[in-house]
Amino acid sequence: NARDAMIIDVREPFEWAMGTLPGAELISLGSLFGRLGELDPDRAILFICRTGNRSGVAAKLCAQHGFRSVANLTGGLVALGLA
Repeated sequence: NARDAMIIDVREPFEWAMGTLPGAELISLGSLFGRLGELDPDRAILFICRTGNRSGVAAKLCAQHGFRSVANLTGGLVALGLA
């Protein structure tokens, strides 16, 4: 269910401070690997960033580590007119 999905913003804290999607959590891409244990591998996760590049890397990393339902916001917050 998309309503139950986690939204993970993989930008840096200074970028996060400029605004993000409601309900998003901040886990910068550089710290994601060390924080995988904080994520539920059975829950849908949408990764977001400014343009979709870093969030694409994050989604791929999680998929490679057994996460079943990961997605990347293609085009990032820029595509939504939020960055």
